Amino acid sequence: MTAATGLGTVTGAGSVESARPVRTGSRGARGWRWAVLVVLGLYFVVPIAASVWFTVRDRGRGGLTARYYTGIPGAEGFADAFTRSVLLAVLTVLFSLLLMVPTVVLVNLRLPRLRTTVELLTLLPLVLPPIALVVGVRSVLAWAPDYFLNTPLAEAFFALQEPALPWILVLVYVVLALPFVYRALDAGLRGIDLRTLTEAARNLGASWPRVLVSVVLPVLRTSVLNAAFLTFALVMGEYTIAVILGFVPFPTWIVQSSGSQPQLSVSVSVLSLAITWGLLLLISALDRRRAGKDLA
Repeated sequence: MTAATGLGTVTGAGSVESARPVRTGSRGARGWRWAVLVVLGLYFVVPIAASVWFTVRDRGRGGLTARYYTGIPGAEGFADAFTRSVLLAVLTVLFSLLLMVPTVVLVNLRLPRLRTTVELLTLLPLVLPPIALVVGVRSVLAWAPDYFLNTPLAEAFFALQEPALPWILVLVYVVLALPFVYRALDAGLRGIDLRTLTEAARNLGASWPRVLVSVVLPVLRTSVLNAAFLTFALVMGEYTIAVILGFVPFPTWIVQSSGSQPQLSVSVSVLSLAITWGLLLLISALDRRRAGKDLA
């Protein structure tokens, strides 16, 4: 026996079947989400597709050609500029991790009151314009011939500006990468019980360097990879500081070659973008593989 009420349908004497809510806006919201995804996809895909078409179209004989991609390794100055940028990126990643991994561990374990201070310090490179930073660096480097000529300090300043491997760019890039490295490492540490792990390792007789290498780094592998990827991408794409200081890494070479060989420079940019995406997908695959092993 059933009776209809304003709240639902009563079946028998003790059960009440409530009316199911009707979500009238769910289909509309889903449509808006797809529309936003399509617009964003077009925003990113259309310029890249136009760049690829610009590099593969043969204007002289018509049709398609791949000579602008196959000619990249033999392009004048490409090997030196690309090798220089890769070395700068690797050195920047190493120095950033050597600086920030112990700092983040120390702040989380011993100096939690300094967390806010460290966060503010690492945010300064985002607040300070890069143009202001590089002008200050160039002014300091100008002191070598003006005030310290024929002294060891001047020799050190000149060594930092060696064109083959400008170490001054490494130091500046480390400063620029601090916000990204700190955020990636700090996010990883918040998801683990670092104090318990380090105390267990210390009780077993491990030294602090051994704890960092054998305990902290394996646990933070994904965070370290993310920080390394962000730093690598930053160095491989940075142009302003390098060109103002007068060095020719990979981004500067691309801009310089765009005047005489525009299709070649665009093809190099497309290839570097593809390599960056490949590295990002590799990190994501490693992260998923590790998560699957942890669940197993």
